Amino acid sequence: MTSCSTLRYIGSALALSAATMIAQPAAAQFFWSPPDFSAPPLTDAAAATALGLPGATADEIRAGLVWNLRAALNVAALQCQFEPTLLSISNYNAMIAHHDREMDSAQTGLLGYFQRTVGKGKPGQVASDQYGTRIYSGYSTVQAQRGFCQAAALVGRQAIFADRGSLHEVARTGLGSIKKSLILAGEQYYGDPGRSYSLKLPSQDKKCWRKNQLRPNCQVAYNQQIGAQ
Repeated sequence: MTSCSTLRYIGSALALSAATMIAQPAAAQFFWSPPDFSAPPLTDAAAATALGLPGATADEIRAGLVWNLRAALNVAALQCQFEPTLLSISNYNAMIAHHDREMDSAQTGLLGYFQRTVGKGKPGQVASDQYGTRIYSGYSTVQAQRGFCQAAALVGRQAIFADRGSLHEVARTGLGSIKKSLILAGEQYYGDPGRSYSLKLPSQDKKCWRKNQLRPNCQVAYNQQIGAQ
């Protein structure tokens, strides 16, 4: 093989390798092998239960789906800024701008649900406000934050590319995975060693110590506790 042919071969191989890497989906920010947050789309019956809207009509469930998605991505915009590549803030802002009419309709629809089920006027308004506060709190997490941020980023990206008027469909297919991510799940192969680690100390009882030295019987008990030989 001539030197020119060799160079062309190497160049083609590098280009093919680069194309292969580009074609692959982006690696998860927090996991080598991400937890499985996949979940089936919410049926109306499942959504009524999951969203806390018993007896809701189809239109009210649609409103609840949209408003819960808004709440979830809003919480993500606030809690997930520690990983800028998730684009949590820009995704949320883009969703609000792109789907503003459906958001307004969802807010009206939810208020109508509470006016119908709780009472017209102030009782319904209060119940609607309390519901909003409750769902925001429901999407806030500490221990499962990494999984939640990962799942919310994926659904947020779907939301900003969805056609106007179809945000409820994104919510129907995506909220299940977001809710599933609120349960702490570590890396699939290696678990979550950093968060599951707990420090075990020998007994601090004064009877176990003499001149800052652990007495033999307490040392044996400590060794058994930590599995040491």
